[in-house]
Amino acid sequence: MTDVLKTLGIESNNLGGFCGEWIGSGDKLESASPIDGATIANVTQITVEEYDRIAARAHEAYRTWRTTPAPHRGELVRQLGNALREKKAALGALVTMEMGKIRPEGEGEVQEMIDICDFAVGLSRQLYGLTMHSERPGHRMYEQWHPLGSIGVISAFNFPVAVWAWNSALANVCGDATIWKPSSSTPLTAIACTKIAEQVCKDVGADPALFSLVIGKGSSVGEALINDRRIPLISATGSCRMGYRVGEVVGKRLGRAILELGGNNAIIVTPEADIDMAVRAIVFGAVGTAGQRCTSTRRVIIHESIRGELTDKLLAAYKQVPIGNPLEPSTLMGPLINQGAVDDMMNAIAKLKEAGGEVLYGGERLSGDAYPGGCYVTPCIANAKNEYQIVQDETLAPILYLIPYATLDEAIELHNGVPQGLSSAVFTKNLLEAEKFLTAAGSDCGIANVNIGTSGAEIGGAFGGEKETGGGRESGSDAWKAYMRRQTNTINYSTELPLAQGIKFGD
Repeated sequence: MTDVLKTLGIESNNLGGFCGEWIGSGDKLESASPIDGATIANVTQITVEEYDRIAARAHEAYRTWRTTPAPHRGELVRQLGNALREKKAALGALVTMEMGKIRPEGEGEVQEMIDICDFAVGLSRQLYGLTMHSERPGHRMYEQWHPLGSIGVISAFNFPVAVWAWNSALANVCGDATIWKPSSSTPLTAIACTKIAEQVCKDVGADPALFSLVIGKGSSVGEALINDRRIPLISATGSCRMGYRVGEVVGKRLGRAILELGGNNAIIVTPEADIDMAVRAIVFGAVGTAGQRCTSTRRVIIHESIRGELTDKLLAAYKQVPIGNPLEPSTLMGPLINQGAVDDMMNAIAKLKEAGGEVLYGGERLSGDAYPGGCYVTPCIANAKNEYQIVQDETLAPILYLIPYATLDEAIELHNGVPQGLSSAVFTKNLLEAEKFLTAAGSDCGIANVNIGTSGAEIGGAFGGEKETGGGRESGSDAWKAYMRRQTNTINYSTELPLAQGIKFGD
């Protein structure tokens, strides 16, 4: 651990604010590892007054950066990607130590950052507008995209670094600055990333305040961020409850919001599925990251004819999942983020039983020398009904609900019958079933897959969901447009002044 922290510039006590310089004079925040409960390091959070200072500096950096040619902005992001490559092992290890996901997933998250930097570099030469034919003679009409401003980025603990990169890499090549408020559960990974970005900015001669950081209480610093009219866009990842607050406040000031909120993701398994492949996808989706991904598989909707076979195979697989220290190569499931998350899981299982559900396996706290810190559990499989309130709610834990169906129409209705709409999948070798799942009458989610699971989205596609998931889109495709403002331009190169729609005004 000492070598990792030294490599990333993390000290025993760290300042939680950055705007070209490191500041912080607020309350102390302790970052404890869910692996064993031990303190990794401390952070001095910022005050509301210090937030205002950081926001002002970020806006100043934006005003210079917006006139920098986009390909030059892409060069900064290219260098950021290279710096992340050099620190991949150390940063991935810190993600594991602070968040608890296994080492391959920690390094995989850093790889997402590298990938989105590569994507953004190419994007820096492709911020295309359109040219339209004008109805007026002697006129040319086109649209272009301009930088938007300082972008607020609120990230969650489960992807403590990737979500920042999705937003900041795109925002940066679009000409924006970012102000990052990370989860209070994972502040050290945010400090490490900001230090990397700081050095890259210094190396290329850019203002380091382009990548500003605010670690502070949500009730004060978070509220200041979402209420700040200098911030035209807030990109927020987290719970639906948080999203309602962000959407309300930002909408009231007519700002923009990218909301990436809860998921209640299901996989439909039809009689024509490759059962063994479905099992592998379900186990990774439900157990990976200890069920704490927004795209984790929560529900499996199984055709009645294969219910017994699939259930038996899942139970056999779950009983073989190695649980323990996520730094160990043999571990497939590490701890939950904290004791509160364990309590939430136990409460959810209790509510499931009260509703009439049946636990088939797992759902137990693990204790003893092999499981220090109190955050380890066994993943749970349960028979349930879709209408149970606890099934309708998202529990960020490894609980998998098995729900039977008779017809594909019924399966799709069950699938869509939850408030959230993030990720979805169907396993089938039947082309008709697969295509129906992808139609307007099929999955109502922002992500719909065939013969792959609900987790593990690539950065090339726009990421996000519908309904209570918030409707936002980040990462690939044309998600870059959210970080810019569109402008329509008309140039009159004639000596006349014709009006649109053939209007005559005076002689």
